[in-house]
Order: sequence, then C-alpha cells, then structure tokens
Amino acid sequence: MKRRYTRWKGRRIWSPAKRKVLLLLEAGVALSFAGTLGRQYKILSEIPEEWKKIDRQYLYRLVHEFMHERLIGMRENKDGTMTAILTEKGRKRVVTVNIDRLKLPAEEKWDGRWHGVLFDIPEKYKGAREALREKLRELGFYPWQKSVFVYPYPCRDQIDFVVEFFEVRRFVRYTVLIDPSNEAELLIHFHLIKP
Repeated sequence: MKRRYTRWKGRRIWSPAKRKVLLLLEAGVALSFAGTLGRQYKILSEIPEEWKKIDRQYLYRLVHEFMHERLIGMRENKDGTMTAILTEKGRKRVVTVNIDRLKLPAEEKWDGRWHGVLFDIPEKYKGAREALREKLRELGFYPWQKSVFVYPYPCRDQIDFVVEFFEVRRFVRYTVLIDPSNEAELLIHFHLIKP
C-alpha cells in the first residue's frame, strides 16, 4: 500500500498524488464518476490527460478520504454522473499545498536593489514567527538579522501570500533597500560578486 504522506520536521507532508488531485480540482478540472460501465467508458474517453496519470484505484481511495475529511463534495449531474467539487475547507487545504510549492523569482540580471522582510512578531505568536522564519530560509532569503531577511529580486506578491497564510500581516513589513551598509556580505552570499 502506498504511503499517503510522510513526516518532515514533525509536519505531515502530503503525497504528490494528493497534492495533484487537490490542485487539479482547484483549477476547475472536473472529476466525474458514473455507475454504469458504459458511462464510465464514455467519461474515460473524455478525461483530461492529467487525470490519466493517476492510478484509478488510488484516485478512488483519495476521493473517499477527501469526502470523509470534507475537502470535497459530490454533485449529481443530469446524465446520472457525479462530479467532485472542492468545499471551502478543501480550498483552504489547496492554499497549504500551494505554500509548500512556492518559489521565489531569480532574474538573470540583478538591478542593485535588495528586497527585505522585517518583522516584530510578539511572543504570543511564537509559532507563527518561527514558521515564518523557516519559510523565508526555505525560500532562499538571507537572515541578515534575527528578524530581518533579505533577497536580491522582487518578491512582494510571494511575501504577501506567505504573511497572509501565517496570519501575521500586521507584524511584517516588506521593503526595498538601496546601498545598505555591509552590502558585501549579501553580495557574497547570493554570488553576485566573487569573494
């Protein structure tokens, strides 16, 4: 039996198939089920290529699991088929999947500006503060100070998404720096000049 998830740093990490199914549903790709063999063949002939790459038995198990967790609901169509649709809880789970896949841009030419994330998150929200630090490191930010992280390319949209996800918007600032002191440390770290 395939593992549904693995553990990483104490967190459950969803399998690629689970992520794929949720992301396909979120993108509006319809997943329909039919009771009769004739209807199943008709649906299979029209099924998008993305669904064909997922093992059918595993897919059915995932659908039942998602229904049990109330991530999806089923809607009956006029032709007797059933369509899986994401619930509000399912949409929130997609956001979690998306943050795990988030990547920052790396442009070919650096414009000489540094993009910083500064935060002062109270002890009351320590878990969110540590999660934000970990995510910024994972994204490639340089921890310039304990609560100051720097990246050489524009990434405001991605940071807005991250701070909304961790619900720390009011404690976090995004800034653009030009000619900061001790810039050589950053230039060396991001390989923008040779040491």
